Amino acid sequence: MSGEQELGITESKEHNTGEWYAELIQKANVADYAPMGGFIVTRPRGYALWEGIQDALDSRFKATGVQNAYFPMFVPESYLEREKDIVEGFDPEVAWVTHGGYEELEERLAVRPTSESIIAPYMAQWTRSHRDLPLRLNQWCSVCRWEATETKPFFRTKEFLWQEGHTAHEDREDAWAETMLRLEQYEEVYEDVLALPPLVGRKPPHDKFPGADTTTTVETLMPDGKSVQGATSHYLGTSFGEAFDITYTDEDEEEQVAHTTSWGLSWRALGAMLMAHGDDQGLVLPPTLAPEQVVVVPIWGGDDREEVVEYAEGVAEDLEDAGLRVELDDRDERNPGFKFNEWELKGVPLRVEIGSNEVEDDTITVVHRPDGEGFELDREGAAAAVEDHLDEVHEKLYDAAEENLEENVREADNVADILGTIGRYGGYVKAAWCGDQACEEVIKEEIAAEIVMVPLDEDHDPIDDECAVCEDPAGSTAYYAKTY
Repeated sequence: MSGEQELGITESKEHNTGEWYAELIQKANVADYAPMGGFIVTRPRGYALWEGIQDALDSRFKATGVQNAYFPMFVPESYLEREKDIVEGFDPEVAWVTHGGYEELEERLAVRPTSESIIAPYMAQWTRSHRDLPLRLNQWCSVCRWEATETKPFFRTKEFLWQEGHTAHEDREDAWAETMLRLEQYEEVYEDVLALPPLVGRKPPHDKFPGADTTTTVETLMPDGKSVQGATSHYLGTSFGEAFDITYTDEDEEEQVAHTTSWGLSWRALGAMLMAHGDDQGLVLPPTLAPEQVVVVPIWGGDDREEVVEYAEGVAEDLEDAGLRVELDDRDERNPGFKFNEWELKGVPLRVEIGSNEVEDDTITVVHRPDGEGFELDREGAAAAVEDHLDEVHEKLYDAAEENLEENVREADNVADILGTIGRYGGYVKAAWCGDQACEEVIKEEIAAEIVMVPLDEDHDPIDDECAVCEDPAGSTAYYAKTY
């Protein structure tokens, strides 16, 4: 098989989304499968994309008073058991360490499935007075959840990378404001960095984080009609404060229990972005994240090589001086067609083509990755124009994802319509809901769809309708969908 044939994607995104995604991830040098089932190896290109998401979030966190820390990956079993809901919620997925070398440990250590149980005791130590609050911590780390489901890189792996924020506050009002702030920051990153429009709401009570009062969520729709839980922000109430003795003395010198929050975004966000924007030619990366925002490809025919390459070098230098991430591809051993295909596979948002005509006319030709649309620009002022075109590429990606979302939110008012709509179209189905988990089970048993979100505003302004499943009074709208 030739290099050109090996380079291309052979599966169809529309018809075989899962197979297409697996091929895309490997051929675009994003990740490989590890020898242990359920784990992946993240290649430098994939990790660079994750670093871009990290940078976007980390700067937002730090601008709002968050400090990064790091806690051990091992959690003593006694610590985990201090919050019974954590144990019950994660017990089937916890990986345990029982030996250190040849010695059996006196107490089992859990490989963190989440870190509330190891962070909360130290928050208790560091909190004495109301003057110590709010306390805002975050850590970037990996966690391990020994799930039995099939591996899908970035969507579902036994070990995954994420950030987890943990905060303590004087009262519910302050903690709830923190919960909403982090939810808003996640929504902003999805829109401005990943070019994905999210749905924002809360999880139904039976699907909230173990021990939480309320779990809020960012949901985003994939091209195959499944929903991805993109990030969550939890108001934990005082349950963790009580379990781990996170208390403080108020202004009247009386002891109070702190209200806490936790919030996290994993590399599932990366998987969502790759699946949503990619196509049958390869990755399609938002300019915000792309390791190379622009690739400059000189195209020469024979005697003009030196002149064309020199001109291309000058263009690349101008773009780099403007702060853009630029790659000059002047390889002799590859023809322009191969280069175009390779950089399309890698998802570079903008290609700049330079041939003898561009040199003669003092211009450049730019081509958008999402749709191949081309434009001729004057060399003078090209850097500013290229930045505008990168913004246009982002808008194209966002608009396409937004159109997909808008076309795939449908309404239903009975069980048959919910099942039939999801079965035929996928996407989200909005239906009045009484709040009883049993009504969700009716849908889940028939078609493996679940309630992924309930609008937040309905907590204050409930709807007046009948549940689409049981016909009892309903105060909420449930969004049903199949999920990753």
